[in-house]
Amino acid sequence: MVSATQIPPAPPLPPRPPQPPQQSRSFAGPIVLIVLGIFFLLGNLGMIAWHDLGRWFAHYWPVLLILWGVIKLIEYQSANRAGGRARGIGAGGILLVIFLVAAGLIATQANRMNWQEVRDQMHIEGDIAPWWGHTYTYTDDLQQSFPAAASLQVVNERGAVNVSESNDNQIHITAHKRVNADRQEEAEKWNKSTRPRISANGSVVLVDANTWGAGDHWISSDLDISVPRKASLVVSTRRGDISVMGRDGSAELTNRHGDISVTDLSGNLALSLDHSSARVSGIGSDVSIQGRANDVSLEDIKGGVRLDGDFMESVKFARIAKSVSFKSSRTELDFVKLDGYLNLDSGDLEASSVTGPLRLRTRSKDVMINGSTSDVHLQNENGAVEVHINKLGNLDVSNAKGDIRIFLPEKSAFQVDAQASDGQIETDFSDLKVENGDNRATARGSVGGGGPHMLLKNEHGTIEIRRGVAIPPSPPMPNMPKIPKMPSIPHPTEN
Repeated sequence: MVSATQIPPAPPLPPRPPQPPQQSRSFAGPIVLIVLGIFFLLGNLGMIAWHDLGRWFAHYWPVLLILWGVIKLIEYQSANRAGGRARGIGAGGILLVIFLVAAGLIATQANRMNWQEVRDQMHIEGDIAPWWGHTYTYTDDLQQSFPAAASLQVVNERGAVNVSESNDNQIHITAHKRVNADRQEEAEKWNKSTRPRISANGSVVLVDANTWGAGDHWISSDLDISVPRKASLVVSTRRGDISVMGRDGSAELTNRHGDISVTDLSGNLALSLDHSSARVSGIGSDVSIQGRANDVSLEDIKGGVRLDGDFMESVKFARIAKSVSFKSSRTELDFVKLDGYLNLDSGDLEASSVTGPLRLRTRSKDVMINGSTSDVHLQNENGAVEVHINKLGNLDVSNAKGDIRIFLPEKSAFQVDAQASDGQIETDFSDLKVENGDNRATARGSVGGGGPHMLLKNEHGTIEIRRGVAIPPSPPMPNMPKIPKMPSIPHPTEN
């Protein structure tokens, strides 16, 4: 009899290791994205203006980080109570935080910029840059009687001013207005609040373009004004050109970031410029210009001319009847009269038919004086000097790192004291005693029995004393086109 075999029981299974608490998904990123999406949706639907949305984000973007942190803190405490572990930020969350911080800092700095100034400088209209709104145009017409002995004062914060002669004893104003707004209803409201104003205070009639009437909103108003010819003018603009034509009185014009054109003015003209250009012709009295200018052109001035400031691009004179005084950080120039022309830019100074005494102190320019009379006192460095003399007076020329060339009439009487360091001296006048050494050259003596004294000194350059006449002058100043609207202003070397 076979006995049954007893099977031993299976060993018990080892206990399972405890499972780590399951991580719950974080809602911080999605909630922040939902908030951003809601605001962008409102912007697309036109319920919030885009510039308002950008301004809110620039001010309040840290709230998104605070919201994110609050959500993560709530998730952490909830996970602890449930015995679980809160989910970390993760790579995607870190990238989103970096993006928020970078975008927020950029938006904050952009919000602090004066975008009105940028738009004015670049002449950007709303239809070109739609995030600034749309441009709506309006026209206002005003007129009233103008007192016989009154003067006119015009103030325009943003826009051009054109002043011409009226055919009656009234002042006529046409305002061509541009209003930037998101909707036409807003533009209509701001148009009504920016109607030009005329007021009288004693013998002064004040015209105010009233562009500030809309507060911070962008308004530009070009004023066409006709007024009796005898009225004197005081005009001030910050962003816009000024044009004055046909006046018997004087004019004081102040302009910033614009162009000035003045023609046919019998009285004195005073210009105050700030990054502006000026073209002036046909002035019956004195002209004074001060400030920081770009291009300046003056011709047919029956009085004197005085310029004081920094002139960044070019200065052109033609036919100035009385004395000229020019002063900038690099150049000081004075003379009695200009029958020809004078062109000055950052690297050259050229003049013809100058009546002296002429005094010039400059640097880093090539100087050409063609046809001077009377005394000449000239100091330069880092540039050549060439002087053609019609009528000889005392001549004092000092230069460094550039040659000196003097041309004198064929039959001249003068005496010379010249010396050149590290340079040679050459002359067409055999009466002069010239000694050229290795490091120093001198020339002394009298020609034609003596006369006006010539003192010439040069360092690191040659000196030439030649027989010759004035060279033919180049054309003075061609008919220049109207100065175009200014682009963003470069920063060239000052004159």
